[in-house]
Amino acid sequence: MWYEKVIQLFKIKDLRNKILFVLGIFALFRIMANIPIPGINPENLKSFFEQFQVLGLLNLFTGGALERLSIVMLGLGPYITATIILQLLTMIFPQLEELYKESGEEGKKKFEQYGRIVTVPLAALQAFSMLTLFSKQGIITELGFTAKISAILTITAGSIFLMWLGELLSEKGIGNGVSLLIFAGIIADFPRNIGQMIATYESSMLASYLIFFLMALLIIAGVVLINEARRNIPITYAKRIKGRMVYGGASTYLPLSVNPAGVMPIIFALSILTFPSMITSFLSGAGGFWGKISQFVEGFFNNTLAYGLTYFALVFIFTYFYTLITFEPKSIADNLKKMGGFVPGIRPGESTAKFLEFVLNRVLPIGALFLGSIALMPTIIQVITKIAVFSFLVGGTSILILVSVALETMREIEAQLEMREYDTF
Repeated sequence: MWYEKVIQLFKIKDLRNKILFVLGIFALFRIMANIPIPGINPENLKSFFEQFQVLGLLNLFTGGALERLSIVMLGLGPYITATIILQLLTMIFPQLEELYKESGEEGKKKFEQYGRIVTVPLAALQAFSMLTLFSKQGIITELGFTAKISAILTITAGSIFLMWLGELLSEKGIGNGVSLLIFAGIIADFPRNIGQMIATYESSMLASYLIFFLMALLIIAGVVLINEARRNIPITYAKRIKGRMVYGGASTYLPLSVNPAGVMPIIFALSILTFPSMITSFLSGAGGFWGKISQFVEGFFNNTLAYGLTYFALVFIFTYFYTLITFEPKSIADNLKKMGGFVPGIRPGESTAKFLEFVLNRVLPIGALFLGSIALMPTIIQVITKIAVFSFLVGGTSILILVSVALETMREIEAQLEMREYDTF
């Protein structure tokens, strides 16, 4: 039973220390998320986030830190963006691609170090943009040059500190540190949202609440189903005879995920959608040509249908784009050939690579459609229930992250427990 595993988990000193370390980092993260920068106008801040739904979604990933304008308001966004940019650059610069894919462990460490370096200017640029945007909207008081530089350095340092905490979690905790921090940020706002639901409940809203709980169950079931779905490709290893011993001859399979890109296309699409809204805010009040462009962009993004279709299209495109970067049929085919493996009925090498690409192109549209639908869930739920808080409570993106991280962490914990059981033999 599950409770027996929990008891066993806390009986093992090493695993217990890892769990307590993760919880300690979560507590530190939540403390930092509630330390605001000075000079905030709460009323203007609230109305601004109600107006710009893209920032509301970004706020979800920071665990409410952006909504509070805390010192970690950027969350792990700059680090994730820097990683994505470097991965995209591997398609342009062969030397960077060789470092990322063919240089072994040392190459990956250098690539990660480049990501940390790029994070610093990105965080500083985003901090400057956010402070300028909020100053123009009257959310924070106008900062002098020294105060603005100090605020930018503080916010940048907060983002770098979160990046360091994420790497510490990966090294000394259980699971992926960056994913766990995003998980902690999303789940931290659940009690407040549930309290808001209870406080605003009226008898006339009973149907909306029933729809809410039904959609929540359907979304969770769909996320688990697609997240765990695999297309198993059979692999057979040729027999090799060395002396009197026979090696190989085993049959296994290559699991091809229906959603190989995970949640990264949604995060990337959100970061792309943020820029037009920010530029519109900078140009607000301007006349002439730029004023007309600002009005057009603002009207376009205020249109729920136009915004939803754009968001869906970007997620669909980036699902293919990100999978193209991270999944290489040719490399997999070459590795199989080196190890004496082959797909039954398919010649090793180039034919196997074409077959893997063919299967991927058949499976990937399902994952892309799923991710696009998940991304639109907050808007759909808000339109159906007419209650904004539901969109973030049952937001498909948040549940996708929560379920994915929970399943990954559970697998990691089970692997740790099984490893220690084998050690007792």
